Amino acid sequence: MADKSSESIHITRDLAIPTSEIRFQFSRSGGPGGQNVNRRQTRVELLFDLQNSPSLSKEQRARLLKRLANKIDRAGILHVAAHSRRSQLRNRQKATKRFVQLLRRGLQIPRRRLPTQPSQRSIQQRLAKKRRRSEAKRLRQHIRADDGE
Repeated sequence: MADKSSESIHITRDLAIPTSEIRFQFSRSGGPGGQNVNRRQTRVELLFDLQNSPSLSKEQRARLLKRLANKIDRAGILHVAAHSRRSQLRNRQKATKRFVQLLRRGLQIPRRRLPTQPSQRSIQQRLAKKRRRSEAKRLRQHIRADDGE
C-alpha cells in the first residue's frame, strides 16, 4: 500500500497538491435524511491553507487569492463544503472534486479580447436601420402650410 503522505491531488499538468496540505472537518449535516442526519457527521469541509502552501508559486497564489476571495478566510484558508450526500465518504469526494474545479478555474488566465473591425454588411445594416428610423420620425412631423405652395 502506498504511503498516504505521498499521494497528491492533480489540479493541472504542472500543479499537484499533496494530500498532506489538505485537512477535512466533519460535522452534522442539516436537511432531510431522518436519523442519519441527527446521528452521523456527514457534512464535510475541506480546508486548504492557500496563503502558506509551498505547492503554489507566488503568481498562482496571488491569482487564487484574488479570484477565490469569497471562499477564503482572513487567515488565507480556502473552505470548500459538501453536505448533499448521506455518506461522509461521498461528501468528501464531492468536496475534493469541487476543490479541484475551483483551483482550475481560479488559475485560468483569461484570454485578452482582440478588437475586430465591423464587417461591411453589418455597417450597411446599421445605416439602413438608421435611415428607416429617420424616415419613420420624419413622417410623424406636422406638415407646414407654407411648404406645399
